[in-house]
Amino acid sequence: MVKKEIFTTLELKDFQLDSSSDYSLLYHGSHGKNKIEKAHKHDFFLLFLIEKGSGVHNIDFVDHPVSDFQIHILFPDQLHKWELGEETCGYQLMISKRIFETFSTSMQFSFLLYQGYPVIQLSQPLFHDLLFEYESLKRELALLPVYWDIVYSKSKLITQLVNREVERKFEAISLYRTNPILLRYHALIDYHFKEEKTVTFYASKLNISANYLNILCKNNLQVTALYLIQTRTTLEAKRLLHNTWKSIKEITFELGFKDIAYFSNFFKGQTGVSPRQFREHL
Repeated sequence: MVKKEIFTTLELKDFQLDSSSDYSLLYHGSHGKNKIEKAHKHDFFLLFLIEKGSGVHNIDFVDHPVSDFQIHILFPDQLHKWELGEETCGYQLMISKRIFETFSTSMQFSFLLYQGYPVIQLSQPLFHDLLFEYESLKRELALLPVYWDIVYSKSKLITQLVNREVERKFEAISLYRTNPILLRYHALIDYHFKEEKTVTFYASKLNISANYLNILCKNNLQVTALYLIQTRTTLEAKRLLHNTWKSIKEITFELGFKDIAYFSNFFKGQTGVSPRQFREHL
């Protein structure tokens, strides 16, 4: 049997009016009722600024209420679906992964950390600051020829404003400013979690002991070092079970487990259900 994705990965070009163009940034208004019934993923970053709204936005299996003065941040490969109310009025900024990652020096922190904070409630003054920048970007994109250096500078400013608000609101993010080892640990997990699941491996990469890494995580994040590895592995397992036709055996080996029983016990311990039950109840 040929394996295929249950749900497609939408690319930036799928939203372009001119299919012959190779743009790496797009702007779209979003007004009125909108429902995505089946979860899908993107290959780009989405910053969805909401002026008025209601409904629910599900990101990686977590429901987030939609309300006025929010920004929703969606990363490549995250699964999402939503049901937006009739009064919803918002503005979508879609940025290619290649362009977004050029902003990383100014963002200061691994993008991985931000996936834990996909919806940010904004003050009215900050919302209007962001809306001004969105509208300025929209006008710039309407000019011909488009000056892409200006467009990218404006989109970078938007990400910086969002970044500042995330850091201000969430204490866990600020902890990484004074604990760069934790930031490096997160980045290493994201890169190696399929092959390496022991704290000892990551501690050796960080040139510290496993005990010290565990103490850092407990004192600063109130979780064990192993918990972070297990959480990342579980999320990937859910994505694969939800978004592919791959058998549980194939997923087992893709995630670095030696046998199906071990993977099934791990997954049930993390979620309360077996991989098969999770897939059947989607």
